[in-house]
Amino acid sequence: MAKKALGKDKFGVQKVMRTGDYFADSLGQFALNSMSGLVGQLTYFYTDKVGMAAGAVATVFFICKIIDAFTDIIMGNIVDHTAPGKEKYRPWILKMSIPAAIIMIMLFTVPACLPSIGKLAYMFFTNVMLTAIIYTAIAIPYSSLLVVRTNSQEERGTMGIWRAAAGYVSGMIIAVAIIPITNMLGGDQAAWIKFGVGFALVMVLALLLCYKRAKEQPVEAGAEVAAEDKIEDEEAVPFWTAVSNLFHNKYWVIVLVMGVMSNVSYGISGASGTYYCKLIYGNDNLVALLGGVGMIPTLLGFILVGPMIKKLGVTKTLKVSFFIGMVTTALRIINPTAFWYNTILGCFATFANIPMMCLMGVMTAMSIDFNEYKFGKRMVGTSNAASGFGGKIGSGLGASIVGWCLAIASYDGFAEVVTPAVRGAVYTFAIYIPLILFVVMFVLTLQFDLEAKLPALREEIAARKQNKAE
Repeated sequence: MAKKALGKDKFGVQKVMRTGDYFADSLGQFALNSMSGLVGQLTYFYTDKVGMAAGAVATVFFICKIIDAFTDIIMGNIVDHTAPGKEKYRPWILKMSIPAAIIMIMLFTVPACLPSIGKLAYMFFTNVMLTAIIYTAIAIPYSSLLVVRTNSQEERGTMGIWRAAAGYVSGMIIAVAIIPITNMLGGDQAAWIKFGVGFALVMVLALLLCYKRAKEQPVEAGAEVAAEDKIEDEEAVPFWTAVSNLFHNKYWVIVLVMGVMSNVSYGISGASGTYYCKLIYGNDNLVALLGGVGMIPTLLGFILVGPMIKKLGVTKTLKVSFFIGMVTTALRIINPTAFWYNTILGCFATFANIPMMCLMGVMTAMSIDFNEYKFGKRMVGTSNAASGFGGKIGSGLGASIVGWCLAIASYDGFAEVVTPAVRGAVYTFAIYIPLILFVVMFVLTLQFDLEAKLPALREEIAARKQNKAE
């Protein structure tokens, strides 16, 4: 039975994605979040299962994060300099799948016979290999596939939703299951190795399925590529020229700043909940309740982002979400100590963060389309790599802000009395800074007027190519 032909989106751009394509594509994000999620659990593993010093572990992780951020730029340059006529993005998913599984297992096979310095060296090597090299070698080409897979902003938005949802599922499985499962398996290092092997196999399967359905042309399988949609090999742009061009693309700069700020917000959110419950509500066990309640707006966000995009478009969806986050976060200032008052308002703020999580790649894709209009080059790899660099800096900065605020307030984790300075520090990183971030991101979306211009810009690009061909 022949497949039903796909229609066009509201801008008249041909759709090319089916449900199976969305699902397979999202498995790439599932695999990536499997890696990052397991890395997020390693501090507990290294300190409580291997016996390494917490301070040394934190220092090594910090160094790994710095290296990780810079390898994004290198990988973007490698991708953009792929020889003409060859696939640039899809092959990396296949190449890195087996190495990713091997290194993921090696994370947990720290030799017990090594001295402390040897264990730290082993930790450094395996973490740099997984996050700074293998993860990056998959993530940059994978994020670039969203740009070249379809020209439809509606489909790119749907891809972003599927990816965010798959990544969330992967992260939740690890966060919820890893401790009970490893305890069931014995609770020792061997139990963690078994868990790592199991998840590594799942990750490889996800990457292979993603690779099988991934494409580097906006076209359905078996169909001809329309002339206006064909992606031609472009001459590689020298690295520093490409970076200079990006900073002369105001839309890419806006996306970069929004990406940094949204990741600062995510970093603060992930690190601040326990402190707020302990120091403001007086009971750190409430974190579990907050997490359970927080799943409601998260799921609603994933469900509603798609209809919002169809009704409002990408940019207006972000405007609405940032406005909701801005208002509800500001209302928390009225009574920051009431649990249910803040929890309910916090749900709205959580919901407000979901669209940006889903649409960051879509915004980047639009800015890449503008690269082609302004400079005649898309610079896909470098554009995504530089955005990824900003995102990693933002997530690291977000987690650090919590510690810096507490340090300024002379926080003592063993103190029986919470000082006014410490309360002020908690309010600063949990309410005031997120409020500022929402305000700035809302203002930036007001400046992002590219979405409505894209159809006309694409027509001009097509006309240029036609004139050049003649």
